[in-house]
Amino acid sequence: MKENKSKYKLIVSHVTDRIDSEEYKKGDWIPSINEFRDLYNLSRDTVYAGLRELRLKGIIESNPGVGNFVTSTKLRTGQNIFLLFNEFNEFKEDLYNSFVEAAGKAVTIDLYFHNYNRKVFETLVNDANGKYTTYIIMSGKFQGIEPLLQTLTGRVFLLDHFHPELTGKYSSVFQNFEKDTYEALVFGLPHIKKYTRIYMVQKEEKEPQERYKGLEAFCRENKFGHDYFDTVKNRSIQKGDLFMVVNDKDLVDLLKQADHQNMIPGLDFGIISYNDTPLKEILAGGITTLSTDFTLMGKTMADLIQQKTVCTIENPWKLNVRKSL
Repeated sequence: MKENKSKYKLIVSHVTDRIDSEEYKKGDWIPSINEFRDLYNLSRDTVYAGLRELRLKGIIESNPGVGNFVTSTKLRTGQNIFLLFNEFNEFKEDLYNSFVEAAGKAVTIDLYFHNYNRKVFETLVNDANGKYTTYIIMSGKFQGIEPLLQTLTGRVFLLDHFHPELTGKYSSVFQNFEKDTYEALVFGLPHIKKYTRIYMVQKEEKEPQERYKGLEAFCRENKFGHDYFDTVKNRSIQKGDLFMVVNDKDLVDLLKQADHQNMIPGLDFGIISYNDTPLKEILAGGITTLSTDFTLMGKTMADLIQQKTVCTIENPWKLNVRKSL
């Protein structure tokens, strides 16, 4: 369906409003597809989308060859939310718990994960279509998702990863990975000046490339050498190296290599790890972290779903300077 996705709501409202006013009672027939088309000047697909939502909600049923009739006058008014994450980890748990608490007890939330698998992502979204009032989707780096989002019969929100081509079409709370990385390095420059090279370490197929763009911009302005690795395993550390590490396994491998070479973080080389955890506060005397506020992200999304206007909100970052820098 390529129609304006709000138009099908005319069909839903036509039936639910008349149920509310008791004009329609259980067993009453509603207008036919052609009658709805003439009444609201809609395409057949758009009318069908409205009827489909009414059927999925258990409000109407179809009698083949005859038409559609009201089967329930009990209208569900609460929000029923489909929440799709890319993966579950300590940071996403903070986000989820914050969102659930802020959304309140009247909201029903079903949580799913696609684990960066495009086929799983599309299957989960398609299977959920029509079953929820609200869809909150963390798509990650997947491109070209707008046609899929347009099919959803409900309100759609985007979470965490920014898709500039969807700006103004769907509300979102996102991390600006390029800007956050650049600004954090500028903020930490007094500590970073003692290093000569900065390396970004992350798995390219999963993580946003925008982080490295922010690093590149900072290094060009401040005359640092820089490079990009997908792992630090078996890589020798040189004095003056500063590593920006995304995956905690790479952080452990880096610390093991430093121990093997008798090198001290914050003295011989530096570490900035993405996403703060309580363990990083004490690991190796304290690991410097660059982290967005996932708890705030959850609260902001809960507030956003109560608003009718389309809003794009950038979640704030924080550089926690510790001994490793």
